[in-house]
Amino acid sequence: QVQLVESGGGSVQAGGSLRLSCTASVSGRTASSYAMGWFRQAPGLEREFVATITRSGGNTAYGDSVQGRFTISRDSAKNTVYLQMNSLKPEDAAVYYCAARPGDGLVTRASWYAYWGQGTQVTVSS
Repeated sequence: QVQLVESGGGSVQAGGSLRLSCTASVSGRTASSYAMGWFRQAPGLEREFVATITRSGGNTAYGDSVQGRFTISRDSAKNTVYLQMNSLKPEDAAVYYCAARPGDGLVTRASWYAYWGQGTQVTVSS
């Protein structure tokens, strides 16, 4: 069983930065047993892939709309995954969700993730 708790959301002006954190509580295994991802969902829209990172942290992948602006990383010692968001735009505003899946690899489809956090709100004003 994996419990994920996101933090770091808030309000920021366009061009600003935020860093989201996702801390995993894992029973029976370590968080490094899971590939991790970030997704977001704005009102009226489908959940969108943002970024993913492999178990080792050695490989990452990003959605086209955030490539070059967002960076995903993980600290296995702290069971925490981060999403550094720079050059934020109003269209980045959404609820951001952390997700975990057993195994490895770079997976962009939300349906492949078994565990989800409650989400953290990001608001970007123009």
